[in-house]
Amino acid sequence: MNWAIVTTIVASLMAVTMIFVRSKAAKKPATVKKIILPPLFMSTGALMFVFPTFHVSLYQVIESVGVGMICSIFLIRTSNFEVEGKDIYLIPSKAFIVIISALLVIRIGMKLIIGQVIAFGELSGMFYLLALGMIVTWRIAMLVKFKKIEQSLD
Repeated sequence: MNWAIVTTIVASLMAVTMIFVRSKAAKKPATVKKIILPPLFMSTGALMFVFPTFHVSLYQVIESVGVGMICSIFLIRTSNFEVEGKDIYLIPSKAFIVIISALLVIRIGMKLIIGQVIAFGELSGMFYLLALGMIVTWRIAMLVKFKKIEQSLD
């Protein structure tokens, strides 16, 4: 089986998993720990860069993280909290599913286009950095929103 097909299937499964995890998490109160931990867990993927196959240039790092940060704007704008009693909940957004699906389609399209020019390992590293840049930026924004609400409760 072709690596492009395998990675596309894995990315699709990850997107579907993320949708289910996020909708399940919305039923429980948000905490600082729940906001911070996902990007920390994801950061272990940086071990891929130990292998020369996945090495990327500084320009590619800046480009990938920058695109990820731009993509995070959609997630930041649709991530809001509500207060119920003394608990703070993440409001589930119907746009989240659309945004994650759109980002997946864009990722697949870009992989098909850029994959002709950039080696598979490099491209994998770039997409990892894009996702990390997006998630870290999104989670920092969520943490700031959460802390503001938490302070207003005190």
